[in-house]
Amino acid sequence: MNIATNRYEIASLPPGPEALRLIQETEAKLAALTGEAITLIAYAAADASDPPGDERI
Repeated sequence: MNIATNRYEIASLPPGPEALRLIQETEAKLAALTGEAITLIAYAAADASDPPGDERI
């Protein structure tokens, strides 16, 4: 897969382990449902005036 867009960037996670723990738990649950390894990537809108919508990357 090739993701080519300048509308999004990798999101900064808040300090502390909670966000990472939630992402890891969600990856594990999705992997159990699909039978495939799942990696979630947190994206944020690159321009604060362009909030993320339902676009597929």
